[in-house]
Amino acid sequence: MPIYIIDRKFPDISGELLQPVGERGDLSMTETSTPKSAKKPRWTSLEIGLITVVSLLFIVIVALVILFATQKTDEICTTADCTQSASRLIENMDATVDPCDNFYQYACGGWLKKNIIPETSSRHSTFDILRDDLEVILKGVLEKTVEREAAALTKAKTLYKSCINESLIELRGGSPLLDMLPDIFEWPMAVDNWEDDYGKTWRLEDVIARLNEKYGTQLLVNFFVGTDDRDSTSYIIHFDQQTTLGLLSRDYYVCEGPYAEACRAYEQFMFDLAKLIRSDRRLDINETHMREEVTRVVDLERDIANATDTPEDRNNPVLLYNKMELGELNRNFTLEIDSQIFNWSYFTAKIMDTVNISVPESEKIINYSPNYYRRLNFVLAKYTKRDLQNYMVWRFAMNMVVGMSRAYRDTRKAFRKALSGTTSEVAVWRQCALYVNNNLDKAVGRLYVQEAFSEKSKELMEEMIKDIREVFISNLNDLTWMDEETKKAAEEKARAIRERIGYSEDIMDDKYLNNEYKDLSYSAEEYFENILENLEYVQKKRLRRLRVKVNKEEWVTGAAVVNAFYSASKNQIVFPAGILQPPFFSKGQPKSLNYGGIGMVIGHEITHGFDDNGRNYDKDGDLKDWWTPDSTHRFLELSKCIIDQYSNFSWDLANGLHLNGNNTLGENIADNGGIRQAYQAYRDFVKQHGEEPTLPGIDLSHDQLFFLNFAQIWCGSHRPEQAVNSIKVDVHSPGMFRVLGSLQNFPEFAKAFNCNKSSNMVSDNICRVW
Repeated sequence: MPIYIIDRKFPDISGELLQPVGERGDLSMTETSTPKSAKKPRWTSLEIGLITVVSLLFIVIVALVILFATQKTDEICTTADCTQSASRLIENMDATVDPCDNFYQYACGGWLKKNIIPETSSRHSTFDILRDDLEVILKGVLEKTVEREAAALTKAKTLYKSCINESLIELRGGSPLLDMLPDIFEWPMAVDNWEDDYGKTWRLEDVIARLNEKYGTQLLVNFFVGTDDRDSTSYIIHFDQQTTLGLLSRDYYVCEGPYAEACRAYEQFMFDLAKLIRSDRRLDINETHMREEVTRVVDLERDIANATDTPEDRNNPVLLYNKMELGELNRNFTLEIDSQIFNWSYFTAKIMDTVNISVPESEKIINYSPNYYRRLNFVLAKYTKRDLQNYMVWRFAMNMVVGMSRAYRDTRKAFRKALSGTTSEVAVWRQCALYVNNNLDKAVGRLYVQEAFSEKSKELMEEMIKDIREVFISNLNDLTWMDEETKKAAEEKARAIRERIGYSEDIMDDKYLNNEYKDLSYSAEEYFENILENLEYVQKKRLRRLRVKVNKEEWVTGAAVVNAFYSASKNQIVFPAGILQPPFFSKGQPKSLNYGGIGMVIGHEITHGFDDNGRNYDKDGDLKDWWTPDSTHRFLELSKCIIDQYSNFSWDLANGLHLNGNNTLGENIADNGGIRQAYQAYRDFVKQHGEEPTLPGIDLSHDQLFFLNFAQIWCGSHRPEQAVNSIKVDVHSPGMFRVLGSLQNFPEFAKAFNCNKSSNMVSDNICRVW
């Protein structure tokens, strides 16, 4: 569809066209000597007519100038940013759909028709396209040779080189994994005589501790050092349930119906990997015996999954917080395997001794999962130490094949397809750029910012955050469900939120950056060993935090990230450089698009401080009840409305499964609050600065464009397998329902598009918390 640009220009009110006849100029009168008795000549009818016409013309032109000067909506923005924005919006939408019937289809219909999910992906969305583009930039900066650059930047490039060195990775085959397996007490089904070589001295504490402290892998017992929820300036040891499963969620372990194929592929993946290792070691292969062991491993993991608390059980951080002394674990949480009693103190010391920190019996710890540990003891009674060792090493090894030769990577091919629907691997350079960014985010962030970030973005973002924060605070006055005491505390928390925009200034300092990665030393020829080094480096860094104060100024993410974050313990919102680009944000695109894009994201992150989880933390980031009982009761009532609304959505692509309104509650509250605050902030902007010039070729008001850009941020397609995964695992609703749900709850949307009360986009029961 062509975009027609009209450049209208109007004469200035002091211009030549509006000069009255007879005043100074070519037609002015000159003085002559005239006798006093001379009569004044009478006006002729022609002259009178001419004067009348000129006067009327003058009045009309003045009126038109005043009209055009006051009606800015008739202006059309013809800048490159505006024409590009209009083109993008038009290309992605489907104007044949009634926006009041299905606004997601109206906004994204064009996008859905022209965007096909790549064979390498389980989904494809606006976010994914931006991430793909970001990875192209990272490829460029990581492959560029720069003389006398910071050592940290060179390390990032060395890690990248080792990752893309496919020929050498292929040449090394399985030897890197085979050489390190003895360090974690071997994989019984992939070696002979395990009982004789390892079984006699085997202790569960030793295996879990080694996997934790050296390889950053938490299995059975999740031990980590994190912020104390009730004292956010301090770190403390946490004990939690196993949080990751080979099959993503406990639902899959029924291994029937839609989950049958994933289970079959999971078992085959384990069998093929163990068989390949035995083959490389030139050991005999007893397939019947191996399949029996595979079945035992899956049975064990199913029991572990069923022992865990459900996501619904873990929604309330107050109930998770169980503070006690370390010694109490030994007294009240017994774990026994093959007549061996798990010693919690020995296990803790085994981990913390690696960073030279001693932990006494009286050490305060937090137990997030007391019920899980009680159930786990019954699970362990059903299995042998060989079963447990098989399971733990399998779970570690299955994640390591990505850094190995093609034969090893191919063992997971069918499993990957069953779980996500993908039939091909992502290009190696993309995998490597992403891996380096995930592990050296500060160094890569520096390279990205220098290449692609505009400093002016910071100033504009600061203004938007200020505006949207003020809207959130002013809206508190309109909330009839919240009492004055709680409103006052909510305002204090909102004003205390720290914002982080673009990147941390620290990463631009060579000295800081080099010190940050001083303990890392990579080889361009040993990618697998580099992976192991990263695992240990990250985990040791976390463990060393135990005796130091929390740095609340520290960023919770790197800069080269297309996402945004809220940290409850830091009461901090973060907008990395990677997300500050169209369609979310651009200093040149209309403010309606900025507010509908990054503005909604800002409101979303602010609202996270007051969702079902964030509301439990005060302005300082401490887990503290700052609500009155009545306000808490009303909050829960209003939240139930949103839970029911989203639980009623079913997704055809996911076999008609319904969304889980409980698991997605926090994100849904944030979406609904974010769109409301961003829209109100935009209307405040218009009141102050006037209406914006319209976009060329698109017959929509800026109020409508606000909602259109918001919706197009969530345009996306999923494979059926991934659709099921997202409902089971993701705390976010699928993009389509993020749009439909939040707009059905916002009457200003229906007003902008003149939707009648019977429209699908108009709800009979509007849910609103913030």
